[in-house]
Amino acid sequence: MQIFSEPILTALARLTGQPVAQLKLERPRDPKLGDLAFPCFLIAKERKQAPPAVAAELAAALAGQRDGITASAAGPYLNFRIDRPLLAREICSEVAIAGERFGNSDEGAGKTIVIDFSSPNIAKPMHIGHIRSTIIGAALVRIFRHLGYKVVGINHIGDWGAQFGGLVVALRRWKGEVDLEADPVMGLLDLYQRSKAALKDDAQFQAEAVAAYQELESGREGEVRELWRWVTEVSMRGFNATYARLGVSHELVRGESWYEPLLAPTLERVKAAGVTEISQGALVVQLGELEKSLKETPCLLQQTNGTTLYATRDLAALFSRWEEFGFERCLYVVGGEQKLHFRQLKGVLKRMEQPWEPRVEHIDFGLLLGPGRKKIASRKRGEVLVLDDLLDEVTEAAEKVIEAKNPALANRAQVASQVALGALGFNDLKRERIKDVIFDESEILSFEGDTGPYLQFTHARLASILRKAVANEDAALRSKPDWSALENAGEILVTIGRFGDVVRSAAAKAEPSELSQYLLGLSRDVSTWVSSSDNRVLGTAGPEGAARVALVRCAKSCLGNGLRLIGMPAPEEM
Repeated sequence: MQIFSEPILTALARLTGQPVAQLKLERPRDPKLGDLAFPCFLIAKERKQAPPAVAAELAAALAGQRDGITASAAGPYLNFRIDRPLLAREICSEVAIAGERFGNSDEGAGKTIVIDFSSPNIAKPMHIGHIRSTIIGAALVRIFRHLGYKVVGINHIGDWGAQFGGLVVALRRWKGEVDLEADPVMGLLDLYQRSKAALKDDAQFQAEAVAAYQELESGREGEVRELWRWVTEVSMRGFNATYARLGVSHELVRGESWYEPLLAPTLERVKAAGVTEISQGALVVQLGELEKSLKETPCLLQQTNGTTLYATRDLAALFSRWEEFGFERCLYVVGGEQKLHFRQLKGVLKRMEQPWEPRVEHIDFGLLLGPGRKKIASRKRGEVLVLDDLLDEVTEAAEKVIEAKNPALANRAQVASQVALGALGFNDLKRERIKDVIFDESEILSFEGDTGPYLQFTHARLASILRKAVANEDAALRSKPDWSALENAGEILVTIGRFGDVVRSAAAKAEPSELSQYLLGLSRDVSTWVSSSDNRVLGTAGPEGAARVALVRCAKSCLGNGLRLIGMPAPEEM
């Protein structure tokens, strides 16, 4: 609606004396009142008048100032209604011209957003625990990029830490007992789990694991380094295959090890800021003066044996990212269970008085649960629900659903894969990210209700209407649209016009669910409209038919753009 909101805001700025940037338009709670609304509370406070009186005064001043837009007062709100032919012509033309760029902007020009997401650990396959971070992070990358930002998606691979010492010892002891040739990642997972058990009960194993990790951190070349490189290489091959299936990529793949040379300078930098102290032989930063709740949980940076921790490596990464990118925002898409870690991390930055600390944000999210809010139970390998196994299961189930609904579909396997990805992704993104997600295979694959397949089916249905119009050589395609024929499609047109605002809001809040909910609303409204016998598209000749075809094309384009931004395939047929 920017094409209409900009002149309205300019006129309001002239009448109120307020800068345009200070004025905001919103949607009326009741669509019958208008298409846009201006709350008059702040202006009324400044003028020391009642808000309804200000609304009435502004409505009178704006009367007749622009053809096609009328202003009226309703209590403390100034409402604007756009003439339907004007609305239809402008919105449909804007979408047709912009295409895949519809809803974009240049607000991010010259600014960089860093998004840390997915971040699996080596020596394990990607599992169900990685899906939320991966899907949410990838959606945010696309959304910010649509707004003109330079986006750097970073995969911060967990390839460092004390746990690797245990894996080294497990490889020494038991590598002959697992198959590291046919399925090296699952073999490594087996060894990793055995090492976890041994670290609890075997004192000799514990001592060897500590020594192996100390050797790794020493930087010396030898057996430990060679094993670490091999494990990392094998793991990355597996990760990349899974990312390819998900349609996800990162601009930078940097493991914790990448920051190894920066660990000592980072420790010195924090020490030089005068915020560290020794507690029971370990180097810590006390945070109680910032938050009372952190008094008993200082940030631990270096253990008594000289080895570093996750917080040390995250600080090194943050300093490096700030110096390399000068980011506008640095987003960590990590589960809510890590809230304490990020509070500690930001606490250290605050104590160091880093001015960019507010730009570092923890984008937390809830759990993924099964029906009845129980832990997900499915086919497991090594007590881990492997993400590739889940994708296989959902794709197989999607193909069965499609076979039952449209057995003649030529590219059924391809569409099943698209539906499976859409179902998984939308199930994750349709709720606020901080809420837990329920995974119910039968529900997420439904073609009805608040599901990904429903959105994809709506897109395919609109595509089918357009294909048939072309195949039938409808006369409407050769006519100039009569935009007044879309008088009853005003709500759909207003919704389409709001697309850019929704994308900007989703980016500002790092909340892809706003876009998902918008797409659901648009799909419902469009589906209802095209299903009505009063709005017959195919076979309606002349200017009236041309207007209806234009609306279908406009809605399909907008819906397709939104699906792509949240990472869902937009099939042309289903």
